Amino acid sequence: MNEAARLRALVARMRQRRLPALLITHLPDVRYLCGFTGSSAVLAVLAGQRAAARLFTDGRYTAQARDEVRAATVRIAAKSALHEACAYVVERGAATCGIDRAHVSIATLESMKSAVSGIAGRNYFKPLDSEMGLLREVKDAAEQARIRKAATLTCSLYEGMLTYIDAGMTELQVAAELEHRARLAGAEGMSFETIVAAGARSALPHARATSARLQTGDLLTLDFGIILDGYCSDMTRTVCLGYGDQPMPKAQWARQTEQRNVFEAVLLAQQKAVGAVRVGISCSSVDEAARQVLKQAGLAKWFSHSTGHGLGLEIHEGPRVAAGQSQLLQAGMVITIEPGAYLPGRFGVRIEDTVLVTDSGAEVLTPVHKAWMEL
Repeated sequence: MNEAARLRALVARMRQRRLPALLITHLPDVRYLCGFTGSSAVLAVLAGQRAAARLFTDGRYTAQARDEVRAATVRIAAKSALHEACAYVVERGAATCGIDRAHVSIATLESMKSAVSGIAGRNYFKPLDSEMGLLREVKDAAEQARIRKAATLTCSLYEGMLTYIDAGMTELQVAAELEHRARLAGAEGMSFETIVAAGARSALPHARATSARLQTGDLLTLDFGIILDGYCSDMTRTVCLGYGDQPMPKAQWARQTEQRNVFEAVLLAQQKAVGAVRVGISCSSVDEAARQVLKQAGLAKWFSHSTGHGLGLEIHEGPRVAAGQSQLLQAGMVITIEPGAYLPGRFGVRIEDTVLVTDSGAEVLTPVHKAWMEL
């Protein structure tokens, strides 16, 4: 990872905005800029003629900071790392200091003000929209490689799931088996709480796994991702719990026909949105590509969320692929494409891929089977 280049890019943006100093408190941003993965740190960045970056942390991380931190000097704080970082930017002559309004609470801001009381004014810290969010949206080659690796393992884990999922298991058992296998395969953790939702519960877009048992004939939504080398993956597949060698009861024919019709509409919407991805297209246009298909299928009112989001060090990053989002896609962005249709009390379908925006269009990083499948 080229942290020095990232810091240079940040300093350039700060100079454009005539911002002499910036305190980074959001830990994924700290990791992005200097490589530190600990749970307590503040990164102070100065953008004057002699640009500098200093990481402030505590004694628990003395050895870890020495091993991990690149492109910044390290200061092990005697008391409060945050207070020492605040004092540092003032002492280095910065006339004002920016902070990320999305990641600094009112209580934290008051603490920061108290740290510089007597040496700087009450309005010394300037809450700003995130500088880091925009920098992190475009992934460099090393980041792309890590996300691709995480996505590849995610596909492998999904293929493994298909060998053990069966009617009678609980949603929790499916999730537990998946997460156990993910850890054994080298995942640092799950990107988010695994979603396993069967039958009527599949109509809940963010259903948590429960003790509900999988029933033959139900649709099953599996939405999960892993963290590998710090980077997230995300994928959703919907499958049908079939009857195996037994004939389907005639009473289920109409139900499965409806399930399959909705599934095929969602799949087409997902494919159209993936096909729309290219450099220079707006996020809202990609969203509309999916939404238009579902509208034509009479399912528009059952699609209740945005079409996708960026991911990387965090599972939800910019850009947001949704209606009204005029931001244009750039090569190197990694986004999800995940339309769905959710019929309350009956069933739901969601299909999701992680997609890399390339100069020639889009590379699907989770290309594992997503057509209709009966287990």
